[in-house]
Amino acid sequence: MIEKYSIRTDLALEQKERFEADNVEIPGVVLEENNDEGRNIKVTTVRIETENGAKIMGKPVGTYITLEAPELTVPDEGYHREVSAEILQFLRQLLDIGKEDFSVLVAGLGNRQVTPDALGPYVADNLNITRHIVKEYGKYAMGKDRVCLLSAIVPGVMGQTGMETVEIIRGVVEETRPDALIAIDALAARNSKRLNRTVQITDTGISPGSGVGNQRNAITEETVGVPVIAIGVPTVVDAATIVNDAMENLIAQMEQSEALKGVGVVLQGYNGAEKYELVKELIAPHLNGMFVTPKDVDETVKRISYTISEALNQLCCS
Repeated sequence: MIEKYSIRTDLALEQKERFEADNVEIPGVVLEENNDEGRNIKVTTVRIETENGAKIMGKPVGTYITLEAPELTVPDEGYHREVSAEILQFLRQLLDIGKEDFSVLVAGLGNRQVTPDALGPYVADNLNITRHIVKEYGKYAMGKDRVCLLSAIVPGVMGQTGMETVEIIRGVVEETRPDALIAIDALAARNSKRLNRTVQITDTGISPGSGVGNQRNAITEETVGVPVIAIGVPTVVDAATIVNDAMENLIAQMEQSEALKGVGVVLQGYNGAEKYELVKELIAPHLNGMFVTPKDVDETVKRISYTISEALNQLCCS
């Protein structure tokens, strides 16, 4: 029954939570949690190990690491450094950077002119690009014993270029031959509390725009020819999510009211997916395609982009 319902999210964690809320176990999907209360950072790893699990989850087989950092929207440099260190740790786990001249191409996906979608280009702006310097003068020109070759591209979106993003990246990969591609993109979330407070890292690649219904060709190892790590931060939720969250709060209030208690009991009979579908029907058609982002998204996205870029800079200069 539940497979007929779909929620709009790019986060594997939220897909897993959707099934857990309805007491549905997914064979071939493993979840691990590590909550560091001292640093206020929660790490959840979802491993999709079988094709059957991938089909149910609607995501490829692979590892999905989610960092939930509630204070990521706060301008606290110490906290952001800790998040950068966490991102760096997981990148080192997912990437085999043992070779001396390891080369990384960073693709800053998204539209620079649309702030909630500008995370990728902003990350690229903050990178310490080294490929041209190391190729010209050698690694000692960087003052380090070990420096990987870091290059970056901001391919834009199809509306600007007339080309699929994967076509542009594939051409660059064929010419520059990096050992790995790291794609940075803004995501869509199911839960508004995760907006600009969550970082997802995965070794399965990415489908740009999938969270907002724009199905572009996937950027994966199969399509570009090198391993692909995707880093994303949810910056938008759809209108149905906002209304659904409001309805959940309404139900909670109804339970405390004698006059409205009966209505609350009826709505409680719906599972999470059914409530979401009901909300989509109620707000359609005028609000069904609307996406919402926080009012301070411009400042927040710039701050988070710097946090991610610091992890990438340390990856290539360590």
